[in-house]
Amino acid sequence: MTRSSWTFPSLKQHTPPPSLSGEPTLGERVADRVASFGGSWRFIGLFALIIVLWLIANSMARAPYDPYPFILLNLVLSCLAALQAPIIMMSQNRQAARDRLEAQHDYQVNLIAEEQVLEIHRKLDEMRAMQIAELVTLQRRQMELLEVIQAAGKPGGDAKR
Repeated sequence: MTRSSWTFPSLKQHTPPPSLSGEPTLGERVADRVASFGGSWRFIGLFALIIVLWLIANSMARAPYDPYPFILLNLVLSCLAALQAPIIMMSQNRQAARDRLEAQHDYQVNLIAEEQVLEIHRKLDEMRAMQIAELVTLQRRQMELLEVIQAAGKPGGDAKR
């Protein structure tokens, strides 16, 4: 049995749904960028700096535009959180959908690999069975030859010396 006669199942091409396989829409690109920036140390540092500057400007001004307890700042922060959270969730949902597709593709590849391994085991078992059959045949032939040799070596045998 030659390697060229071995056949393995082919990997079926998995195509993702159109919404994930093509170019992302403007909203999806914006959501990805907002999530990327909103979850970075740059955002945290910049936001902390803006809040500190806001607090300093309103604490030291003679006529502060947002005096203590900083109600306007609280409103801005609440609005930012209310807008940023759903946008980040949209981006996370798209990433989760991509991850599911990749996991499904990995599963399919693993199934095919398992089938190939099982096929190799089957081929090896066939080869081993053929080799054992050949070995048994050779052993029988050797036993027959040994019997002929033993019969020829006995006194009164028909072997020529």
